[in-house]
Amino acid sequence: MATKNKENSAEKTIYRLDKWLWAARFYKTRAIAKQMIDGGKVFYNGQRTKSGKAVAIGDRIQVRQGYEEKEVLVVALADKRRDATFAQTLYQETEQSAQTREKNALARKQGFLLSPASDTKPDKKQRRQLRQFKEGY
Repeated sequence: MATKNKENSAEKTIYRLDKWLWAARFYKTRAIAKQMIDGGKVFYNGQRTKSGKAVAIGDRIQVRQGYEEKEVLVVALADKRRDATFAQTLYQETEQSAQTREKNALARKQGFLLSPASDTKPDKKQRRQLRQFKEGY
């Protein structure tokens, strides 16, 4: 439910950042959205913010989700969670953000393919060598 702004007599509706992120389906619950905002994973117009910050159309929001970081512009406001097609109409990802995400995804994929896969655990001799290396013998 949106809160009403008492300062303006025109009954302007204020949309909270955590509710907007939840409605735009960046996070599964409002509690997770609040944790991410408080933990510094979300930037509002380039700065850290609080979860109760009022969102306006045209604002720039940076959202970090796992390995991915998206920079989006707020296109529409909502405080209720609906289907995914509606959620995608609430924001527009910047071109620079999309290119950076694709580049990082490709780098991760190539790094994964080039790294040797270990299907087995180290044996007793290898464990000793690892322990000696870590403890600095």
